[in-house]
Amino acid sequence: MVTSRIAVVAIDARDPALVATFWAAALGWIALIDPRGGGVSLSPPTVGGRPGEAGQSIDVLPVPEGKTIKNRLHLDLRADGSTQAEEVERLFALGASRVDVGQGDDVSWVVLADPEGNEFCVLARSVQDLARDEAAGQIPNSP
Repeated sequence: MVTSRIAVVAIDARDPALVATFWAAALGWIALIDPRGGGVSLSPPTVGGRPGEAGQSIDVLPVPEGKTIKNRLHLDLRADGSTQAEEVERLFALGASRVDVGQGDDVSWVVLADPEGNEFCVLARSVQDLARDEAAGQIPNSP
């Protein structure tokens, strides 16, 4: 049986260049501007060809309206080669801001927003923490 795969996550933005610049820097991805529509496609640098061909990508698309309510879908990021606190500080330097979406004080993730207010989380466990625990046969029960 053939199943579906996520090819692209689309982010609406009043200023696609601003939002795409943030996400490209946050993820270490490559930005390709669509000269016809004003959008920007982001893809990992290891993916050859056009964004979305061989893996996941993000399209930042122009819209006339600003963000008005909490996202119903968001990205969860995991620090790679640093701690959660170090990654949050790096994202602040790129233009992220801390936001409260009702998560409470006792959660292990940090909720941030990109320069246009799109929420995302930075999980407590790094890529390395997860790999170490999986190698040890531990099944993680927390982000």
